[in-house]
Amino acid sequence: MHTVVDDLGAEVRVPERPQRLVSLVPNLSETLWWWHLADRVVAVTDHCVAPPRAFDDARRVRGTKNPDVSAIIDLAPDLVVANEEENRELDVRRLREAGLAVYVTRVRTVRDAAEALGRLGAAVGVPAAGMGLRHALLRALDQRRPPARAVSAACPIWRDGDHRGDDETWWLVGGDTFAGDLLDRCGFRPALPEIADGRYPRLRLGALADADPDVVLLPDEPYAFAAQDAEVFARWRARVRYLDGTALTWWGPRTPHALGDLSRSARQLARPPRT
Repeated sequence: MHTVVDDLGAEVRVPERPQRLVSLVPNLSETLWWWHLADRVVAVTDHCVAPPRAFDDARRVRGTKNPDVSAIIDLAPDLVVANEEENRELDVRRLREAGLAVYVTRVRTVRDAAEALGRLGAAVGVPAAGMGLRHALLRALDQRRPPARAVSAACPIWRDGDHRGDDETWWLVGGDTFAGDLLDRCGFRPALPEIADGRYPRLRLGALADADPDVVLLPDEPYAFAAQDAEVFARWRARVRYLDGTALTWWGPRTPHALGDLSRSARQLARPPRT
């Protein structure tokens, strides 16, 4: 056994190579698979769906916000991996009070993600793999080519009340978030009015229109934006582009490609539209 320190500063006692892992976050499950540890994962959430069939032998323990704590305790894992934003502190506390080792990640920027992956790799017993993924993220970050002129962009993650017209509420990617930092580093400047507040500001559609973005970016998760959502912006100056929501929020193996793809998209959108 040895002691590791998670992203929130908690000391966690784990075996040198934990054999029974529980993941409570989809991107962390995918990362464990990437590190060839899927056969050690004994439980995942219902939302841990990538790669397909990677966790067929693992028990499903409900969602990220309502995990089946009793089921997880019964599985007697060596380590539970969680995230400060995706998982509730209450559930983490209950698992720890039951004597389980819980390692909590915390990420707000692309560089945070790189460092968090390096530490997580050491915690689950594959330090070389963790550092390899860390270096891949930092290399992609250094090699990205954003446009010379940033593109003003609004990136919703949820809409609430599509019958309310301009009074409808939209939730957007804001500051102090991994998604916001990723977009910013790739050349997308947040188009948010001064009244926007919080990490995921909630704005009336009319207020969002006043921000006059160059582009509206519509990811396919957590809200599955589609053509009917794009119709809302048909009369706006803004162009609409769809995004892979997992590339935007699932920091880990997807992030190096996301940095390249989003930078390329920003360069294309920085060009004047064809008339």
